[in-house]
Amino acid sequence: QVQLVESGGGLVQPGGSLRLSCAASGSIFAVYDMAWYRQAPGKQRELVARITRSETQNYAESVKGRFTISRDNAKNTVYLQMNNLKAEDTAIYYCYAVINPRQGPVNYYWGQGTQVTVAS
Repeated sequence: QVQLVESGGGLVQPGGSLRLSCAASGSIFAVYDMAWYRQAPGKQRELVARITRSETQNYAESVKGRFTISRDNAKNTVYLQMNNLKAEDTAIYYCYAVINPRQGPVNYYWGQGTQVTVAS
């Protein structure tokens, strides 16, 4: 069974930094696109950053220049380095991945979410 496990959330002051990690585990043949989404209270889930297997990156305008997405294909892991955090970055952050399991069709998977709170 394939699953995504996130870590690295927490409470940080404005201007601070956090690094999120998300590891895909289980019987996996290949991991394709990986991404981070976030959902703030009362708002829809939105894309924060996406990275392809060949490491092409895309970012939401609101995080460009502050957040960096990266991945380690050998570890089936994606990271999100968040710098100069602002109160408006407060949200639950979800990992997303398109995975080809060893058995079954290609499918997309979500992590359980990790809370990021930016407050003084």
